[in-house]
Amino acid sequence: MPVVVNKYLIGRHFVGIALWPFIVVKDHHLKEDEVFINHERIHLKQQLELLVIPFYFVYLTEYLIRLIQYRNSKEAYRNISFEREAYEMETELSYLEHRKLWSFIKYL
Repeated sequence: MPVVVNKYLIGRHFVGIALWPFIVVKDHHLKEDEVFINHERIHLKQQLELLVIPFYFVYLTEYLIRLIQYRNSKEAYRNISFEREAYEMETELSYLEHRKLWSFIKYL
C-alpha cells in the first residue's frame, strides 16, 4: 500500500484519505504515524471488501443518513460504520491480521 504525500489536500481537518490502492496524506510526518496509517489501511480493507467503487457509494449514503440523524457534519462523519471500526481499531496495529470479513457491519 503506497503512501503518497499531497500537500494540497483540502480542509484543515482533512489530513489523509484512503483511495484504493493508495493512502494519500497531507504531510510527510504522517507517513511515520503508525496509528494513522493503520486507520487508513483498515479503510483500504473495507474498500476491497465492497469492491472499491460501491464502498464510496455506501460511505457517502451512510454519511448523508447520519447527517440527517445528527444534524452535525463532524458527528455524522464519526458515526459512519467504516469510521467507527477504523477509529476503534486503529491503535491495534495487528488488527488486520485477524480481522474478519465485513467487520464494519457490527458498527452500523
